[in-house]
Amino acid sequence: ASAAMQEVYAVAQQVAGARATVLITGDSGTGKGELAKAIHDLGPRADAPFVTLHCASLSETLLESELFGHEKGSFTGADRRRIGRFEQARGGTLFLDEVGEIPAAIQVKLLRVLQDKSFERVGGNEALTVDVRLIAATNRDLAEDVREGRFREDLFYRLNVVHIDMPPLKVRGNDVLQLANHFVSIYAKENGKTIHGLSDEAAAKITAHDWPGNVRELQNAIERAAVMCRGTTLGADDLPLLEVGAHPVGE
Repeated sequence: ASAAMQEVYAVAQQVAGARATVLITGDSGTGKGELAKAIHDLGPRADAPFVTLHCASLSETLLESELFGHEKGSFTGADRRRIGRFEQARGGTLFLDEVGEIPAAIQVKLLRVLQDKSFERVGGNEALTVDVRLIAATNRDLAEDVREGRFREDLFYRLNVVHIDMPPLKVRGNDVLQLANHFVSIYAKENGKTIHGLSDEAAAKITAHDWPGNVRELQNAIERAAVMCRGTTLGADDLPLLEVGAHPVGE
């Protein structure tokens, strides 16, 4: 309900029907992946695949194979042809999370796909053409990475056709309580409990917290609280990890 998120929703609805590439920026845990899925679901590609690839955790070789696929025998262990994420997303949307972590060599190949809509599988010679809407996300300052030579300027501009910045949870006002109650409902049901929302003390504690981990931190805190809750209302004592200096048992 916050003004900041209403602006995000307005832009998302406006771009959902377009073919333009979208770059979503923001701190970790703000919901960039959920926004990407919402843009897909609101657009004409909603019935086509929505394919996600997290770029940061993959080596250069594996990332190339994940994106573009590979032919049998193209490298050690490639005992069969593999279809990459671009082919999996044909007609739909490919969401590249943490796109700022892509190595320079893969940046060149990604730029070619955006420009020509074609690529080859690793170890292959056949040029494949795909119709894919690309949405990318990062918690990095890509403009700064461009200035420092860590990210290609031409690729940055191809990705940054439409830019949406996800605000941190601490500036979303009462959204934090709406989200907290939403997560209470989810995790009470998952754990077979009857929990009728938050006590006033719990709500005050949640509102006062800065949530550096954003929505992901809130979700994890509410899941734990729902598991530990012994009553029918989630209280402040069920949220001990929000205390300054508190750590989980065993740390």
